[in-house]
Amino acid sequence: HGLQARDLRKIDSKFVNQMPAILVRRHAILVNLLHIRALIEADRIVLFDSIGAHSQGNLVYELQERLRSNARAGPAELAQPFEFRALEAVLISVVGSLQSDEEVLVNLVQNLLAYLEESVDRAKLRELLQYSKRLSRFEQKVLNIRDAIEEVLEQDEDLAAMYLTQKLHGTARARDDHEDVELMMETYLKQVEEIVNHIESVSSHVRTTEDVVNIILDSQRNSLLLLEIRLTILTVALSSGTFLTGLFGMNLVNTLESHPTAFLFVSSIAFFSIVALTFAGLRSMRKVLRRIN
Repeated sequence: HGLQARDLRKIDSKFVNQMPAILVRRHAILVNLLHIRALIEADRIVLFDSIGAHSQGNLVYELQERLRSNARAGPAELAQPFEFRALEAVLISVVGSLQSDEEVLVNLVQNLLAYLEESVDRAKLRELLQYSKRLSRFEQKVLNIRDAIEEVLEQDEDLAAMYLTQKLHGTARARDDHEDVELMMETYLKQVEEIVNHIESVSSHVRTTEDVVNIILDSQRNSLLLLEIRLTILTVALSSGTFLTGLFGMNLVNTLESHPTAFLFVSSIAFFSIVALTFAGLRSMRKVLRRIN
């Protein structure tokens, strides 16, 4: 197959953190995309065990359907070689899996954003943080798939070398003669890019919502600070009044105990001092707020 030991790492299920890749070799195409690890030859495809057994089963079903339809196809349609049908089945499975994950994740995020537009809840904010992380991870996964497809499309030699059936029959493909496989790869690249654009749009909406929520929380925090300042001003004013009355409440002899209007006079001074200090404090606070705004 023209494979080297390092190529086999791409399809070894032990290496779970491998970057997605489509490697074109002399007699085979190695594919490592999401749940699919496959070796495609001119007349067969070998699937390797992976964690996405259900999705891999869908791939087998899709490949069987394409082979059956090809058996019933006319001469013009039979021109598509086996390796392209197998590769297209892989790409269909990958794009379908991405679209399914995208639909589920986007629906969850949009429902949460709709809730946060009505009410800001701490539990929902924690959920938003988790979904934001999931969106970032999913976006990176889709970008890796896109990069793997783009890398192949940028190499004319790899595109021409993907015509395995012709090489099996001893016919070499010209370096720039790869229109069929290029069109097929570009079709699925566009679908992957659509997913990327949609996820970026949803991520932007999430960031906008987070900014709005932060503004709301800042406003509420400022309101609490203003309330605390008002209560502090009132406490200081009350303390000044109680200090004055406390002086006369001490067990000290003075000449005002028997005065008929002393109590009313002292009480009036204490009351007006409380009112004056409260008014002065609130007025100073409003001046500071006007300067800030």
